[in-house]
Amino acid sequence: MVKRTRAVLASIGPEHARYGVYAIRDDNKDNPMSYQKLEQHQQQLHRLSHLSAICGWDQAAMMPEGGNEARAEAMAELGLLIHHKRTAPELGDWIAKAESEPLDEIQRANLREIKRHWQDASLLPGDLVEALSLAGSKCEHAWRRQRKENDWAGFAPNLTEVVTLSREVARLRADALGVRPYDAMLALYEPGMTSARLDEIFGDLTGWLPNLIQTVSEQQKRESVLIPQGPFPIAAQQALGQQVMGLLGFDFAHGRLDVSSHPFCGGVPTDVRITTRYNEQEFVSSLMGIVHETGHARYEQGLPRQLLGQPVAEARSMGIHESQSLFCEMQLGHDPAFLTLLAPHIRAHFGEQAALAPTNLVKLYNRVEPGFIRVDADEVTYPAHVILRYELERDLIEGRIEVADIPALWDAKMQQWLGLSTQGNYQNGCMQDIHWTDGSFGYFPSYTLGAMYAAQLRFALERELGNMGELIAAGRLPEIFAWLGRHIWSQGSRYGTDELVSRATGEALNPHWLRRHLEQRYLK
Repeated sequence: MVKRTRAVLASIGPEHARYGVYAIRDDNKDNPMSYQKLEQHQQQLHRLSHLSAICGWDQAAMMPEGGNEARAEAMAELGLLIHHKRTAPELGDWIAKAESEPLDEIQRANLREIKRHWQDASLLPGDLVEALSLAGSKCEHAWRRQRKENDWAGFAPNLTEVVTLSREVARLRADALGVRPYDAMLALYEPGMTSARLDEIFGDLTGWLPNLIQTVSEQQKRESVLIPQGPFPIAAQQALGQQVMGLLGFDFAHGRLDVSSHPFCGGVPTDVRITTRYNEQEFVSSLMGIVHETGHARYEQGLPRQLLGQPVAEARSMGIHESQSLFCEMQLGHDPAFLTLLAPHIRAHFGEQAALAPTNLVKLYNRVEPGFIRVDADEVTYPAHVILRYELERDLIEGRIEVADIPALWDAKMQQWLGLSTQGNYQNGCMQDIHWTDGSFGYFPSYTLGAMYAAQLRFALERELGNMGELIAAGRLPEIFAWLGRHIWSQGSRYGTDELVSRATGEALNPHWLRRHLEQRYLK
């Protein structure tokens, strides 16, 4: 997960000049161009958002329990300050004037993104932004304890407050944009995407995914898989995780790894913070969680840094962000060649046992088994978890269901998709995710959109560079990341999502590539 301030996608981040990007400058310093004023304004906003991101990381990873109330108030105050700056009355005039100034292609793209962010922020009154920030901090902080205690009764009132405020946000945005309330929220994370298009994309998945889950599960029942036997000391897991991050090219001079209740990637490109969680009885999920978050971090660290602070240098969308983490975790991390590469490192930290042999690790990491927890799900069943959440949050924001309805609906959909019941099991059911606690409605579809983009990118990469397993085995991991850097990272938000993907792969999003990938990897 990428942790973001509401309505702010990613941060910025390497070597804009290398890609021909430069900022316009007016020699007349006493009368700067409107575009230049906007650039300077964006730099100020970026610095404030940087502080907010690090405060959020500290709240999740380092802050003592007793600091939450004061931290929530401080972050709400900072959020209100950022909102006032995003909605400053002079911005509309500057934007209008800048549209008639002589700008190059990159600057035009930057102006487009500045205008979009300004319009998004201007739709909401400051008191609503502050109220949602306070309610979200309260809900998230209590959730950490309430989830452990399976306390739905305690959690529901806090979530209800967040939902009430989020509905108001959705209503205001929808009225101004002339779209459905959920589409207004979706646009914060996936500009250009609509629920109608999502229904079509997910409808395609619904047509073939249940049968694939059943077929692969039955095939794998005939295979024996050894479960690694712990304990696996947390210190060893941390050391292994950092070693794997190094293999994946993570820049430790501009980032770090920590622990939180829910794994995420936050911060800014020059200071990326990723977190995971550990279980001494198994290392499998935490290790691949680190690989996943490292994918997010590589994207952040690879964004065009010369324009650090400008929207054109930010990540394109949450779906594209998730495509980079899922490319790293699933396309690369679960590839047999990569697991073979990891095997000696794993044994060096945990000792010799048959379960840590490369062939068994491949079976272990590519095992398809319906489970309760989304973040631990295999890539075949994972889309079912996302579709479930998408349908619930869409109906919740549009008022077709209420918070009280969530547990029963969650249970029914889990039984429908995965044959599992979550009745009374809130901890591993509807309370397992952090997203709704701070009002991040519209985020969940990004995960499966990201899986689709990741598969599509892999097939495009292989057409150019050759089979990815062979590239990994030949020690050519840097070439894989360099390809992503050229086609995705360095482009930031220069293009819209469809154009970005089309330039990289030859076509806009096509669910066919995810199906092809899953069938190639899992059907025997």
